[in-house]
Amino acid sequence: MAAATGFLRVWRQRLNLGVPARRDFWGNWRKKQEELETIEAPVPVEKEPVLVCPPPRSRKYVPPEDLQSRLKTRVKEIFGSSISKDWKQVSLGENRLKYCLLAQLAEDLGHAVPNSRLHQMKYVSDILAFYSVPVKDVSKFDEMSTQELPPNLKIRWQY
Repeated sequence: MAAATGFLRVWRQRLNLGVPARRDFWGNWRKKQEELETIEAPVPVEKEPVLVCPPPRSRKYVPPEDLQSRLKTRVKEIFGSSISKDWKQVSLGENRLKYCLLAQLAEDLGHAVPNSRLHQMKYVSDILAFYSVPVKDVSKFDEMSTQELPPNLKIRWQY
């Protein structure tokens, strides 16, 4: 019984102090939520941008005929004219100079050394060997379709 009277006292104090009842509290919250929902203006929907896939990057590379002379002039520009007579054996130990040389060659020739091969470029001769190899932009399947296949091999290209 004492608990019940204590409970009634608390309620009377709340009513006298202006503390809102539970319904009033949650009811006001719902009204505020409804007001917020109605106040928010709808966002105008713009046209969806047309997503155009860029054309695939061509990896075709044909080494120029004057590759050695181009490489020799670039090496002399970057390393200075005080390089030894055998310019192909110049070491690429300093990374800053190696980067400058490879960046200029990539810009000039339109063919960059991939990241996976950078550690193999230790001498200028390694760079010359890399840029001397032509790169085809044809897949193995396209190559096989142009070749004459043996009679016992049948490939269905459309399945």
